[in-house]
Amino acid sequence: MKIEFLKKVAEKKAVIGVIGLGYVGLPLNLCFVEKGFRSIGFDIDKTKTDSLKSGRSYIQHIPPERIQKALQTKLFEPTIDFSKLKECDAILIAVPTPLNKNREPEMGYIISTCEAIYPHLRKGQLVVLESTTYPGTTVEVVVPILEKSGLKVDRDFYAAFSPEREDPNNPQYTTEKIPKIVGATSKDGLEAANAVYSQIVVRTVPVSSTQVAEAAKLMENIFRSVNIALVNELKVTFMKMGIDIWEVIEAAKTKPFGFMPFYPGPGLGGHCIPIDPFYLTWKAREYGVNTRFIELAGEINTSMPDFVVQRAMEVLNEYGKPMKGSRILILGLAYKANVDDDRESPSYVLMEKLEANGAVVNYNDPFVPLIKMTREHSKYAGRKSVEITSDYDLILISTAHAVYKDIDFESLGIPILDTRNLLQQKSHQIYKA
Repeated sequence: MKIEFLKKVAEKKAVIGVIGLGYVGLPLNLCFVEKGFRSIGFDIDKTKTDSLKSGRSYIQHIPPERIQKALQTKLFEPTIDFSKLKECDAILIAVPTPLNKNREPEMGYIISTCEAIYPHLRKGQLVVLESTTYPGTTVEVVVPILEKSGLKVDRDFYAAFSPEREDPNNPQYTTEKIPKIVGATSKDGLEAANAVYSQIVVRTVPVSSTQVAEAAKLMENIFRSVNIALVNELKVTFMKMGIDIWEVIEAAKTKPFGFMPFYPGPGLGGHCIPIDPFYLTWKAREYGVNTRFIELAGEINTSMPDFVVQRAMEVLNEYGKPMKGSRILILGLAYKANVDDDRESPSYVLMEKLEANGAVVNYNDPFVPLIKMTREHSKYAGRKSVEITSDYDLILISTAHAVYKDIDFESLGIPILDTRNLLQQKSHQIYKA
C-alpha cells in the first residue's frame, strides 16, 4: 500500500482532496494545483464553490487571478459533492474547531466531516486532520469514525495530523514557506503524509505521533496567548505610571537575545489565540491537571475590551460627554491589520459593550464592508461599514489597517482612542488604550 501511494505522489498522479475552502483549505488546494497535482476542494457552502468555479475570490489576500489560473490548468475542482472523495488519494481536513459557551471544544465540524468521509473511504487513502484541536483527537475521534467504513487504520488507510500554520496576508510566510509539522499513527502513515506535504512546503517536520503534532500547535498558540496577556497587563500597569508601553517595547526589543516583542491590543482575535489554549485546558482536566497559567492569560486577554471601554468613558468625560448617547465610530472590524478576516474579532465585543453602556456605535472597515452571519455575534449581520466623518464624539481605532495612517485625524476635531499605537504623532486629541 505504501509503495503504491508514494509512487503516485512522486509522479504527481495522486489526487489531493481538501475539505473546507476557507483561509486554510483554499490555499492548500491552490498550492497543490500549482505543483501539478489534481486537487478537489470540498465545502458544504455552495456559494463558495460557485464563486471559485466562476474564478472569483472571497478571501481578500487571495487574488482572483490565482484562482482563474488554477481553473485554467483543469486540475482544480471546487465541489459540494462529497462522493468525489473516493477519487482522492489524500484527504486533508481543514474545518473550524470553535469553543462552545462553556469554553469546551466544539467537535461538531470534525465529527460531521469524518461522518461524510467514511462512506466513501477506500483502501490506500491517507486522511490528514489539519484543524487545531486537543492532543488525542486524531486517534480518539477521527480514526474510530473512519473505521466505521469497515477499513482499519494502517492496514487499509493511513491517518495523520498536520496542524495548519496560516498567517493570512503575510507575504513573508505564505503556505509554501512555512515548515509543516507532520505526525501519524504509524511509520508508514508518517512517510505517506510526509511525502504529500513535501511537494508543497519548504520543509516538513516529522514527529513521533499525532499527539505530539497536536500538542505542538497548541504550544505555539499558548506561547503567544500568555505573552500577549503579559504585555496587556504591563500596558495597564505602565499607563497608571504614565509610561508608554509601546516605547518600552521598542526599547526592550533592541536586546539581541532573551527577548521577543509582543504587542498589546483591545483583546484577542482570530480563530487561534482566543480559542486554542482552552483545548488543552479542557483535555488537561481529564488528567487531573489545572492549567492555571493558561487560564490566567485567558482572563487577562478577555478583560481588555472592558479596559478599552473604561478608557473611552474617561476620554468622553474629558470632553464633558457621558457614554450614554455618545456616537462612537470603531475603525477596523477585522481581527488583524490589512485582512478581511473578522473571526473572533475584539471589535465585536467592543461594539456590544459600548452599546450596553448606551453608546451609538458604527464601524468602518474597507476590508469588511458588510458584516456576514457569525456564530457569536449574529445580531450584527447585515450592518455596513460607514464613512469616516467628524459626526462622532469619539473614534476608536481597533485594527491597525495601513489605510488609516493616511487619514488626517486632527482635521476631524474629535478625540481619537488608539488601541494599536497606529498614530505616532503627538496630539492632545489622541489617546492610548
